[in-house]
Amino acid sequence: MPFVNVAEKVGFRPEKLSKVSLFDVPQLFLDVYCLEPGQSQKPHAHEGAAKIYYVLSGEGTFLVDGEERVLGTGYAVLAPAGEDHGVRNHAEERLTLLVMMAPNPNAG
Repeated sequence: MPFVNVAEKVGFRPEKLSKVSLFDVPQLFLDVYCLEPGQSQKPHAHEGAAKIYYVLSGEGTFLVDGEERVLGTGYAVLAPAGEDHGVRNHAEERLTLLVMMAPNPNAG
């Protein structure tokens, strides 16, 4: 049975947000994103794949389809397939997210 201790995978990089793969199968992927203050994922879209962000710790500004919302620990947000989405760490503390996407756009 595949398993992972998410806390052991958390790692930050000073130059840009860190994406650490936890699981990667054709049906979906699950990553942990680690953003230092000021780091962001620029808005983009995925045709045919939805993304979910879940805030493990910290607070971020999430953009989905032109709407921005500040969300903190325990919140999840859905970016439906084809809609622009991104996240920015506007706070002075680190932001850690679980990020799932289905179906996996990297499969194939």
